[in-house]
Amino acid sequence: MNILHIDSSILGEGSATRSLTREIVARWRAAHPAAQLRYRDLAAQELPHLSGAAFARTDELEAARSAAVLEEFLAADVVVIGAPLYNFSIPSQLKAWIDRISVAGRTFRYTDQGPVGLAGGKQVIIAVARGGVYEQGSPAEFGESYLRFLFGFLGITAVSFVRAEGLSRSAAQRATALQAAQAAIAAPARLAA
Repeated sequence: MNILHIDSSILGEGSATRSLTREIVARWRAAHPAAQLRYRDLAAQELPHLSGAAFARTDELEAARSAAVLEEFLAADVVVIGAPLYNFSIPSQLKAWIDRISVAGRTFRYTDQGPVGLAGGKQVIIAVARGGVYEQGSPAEFGESYLRFLFGFLGITAVSFVRAEGLSRSAAQRATALQAAQAAIAAPARLAA
């Protein structure tokens, strides 16, 4: 089993999603001690935003970097992603990674009947942290709905979320939300056993 651990928070050790992804990965590794782990910190080692040269693969260095990111993703059986919400959406660092894994002919293809995802068979667990609280279907919630759609488009149906919400309301609310998210981690981890 191959686990790919992606962090995208710019907050370093103060990050809620980083603490949650560490716990998720620790539970998976405890259930599967022989699992191989690949870690990518998108804030510490930023991928450049997608450019014309990167998209056209005319820059050799950028093409090699993009190919490496894609191969990491394709090789993973389990993908654990830390996805904080900044200004109602995911960090741009995470979007730059998504641009490297969303590749026609590799992770999806278009057919006469519409798009077909080619990256199925993976499990994706996303730790989401946000300052506010958004009801399901809220018009202000763009991060989780985007990620669910994106991975579905790539053919991945086993997508689950661990949420820590209302982190900016108060210190007490932050502590309560993080405790609830830590408790919820046990549910996705059971799928690894």
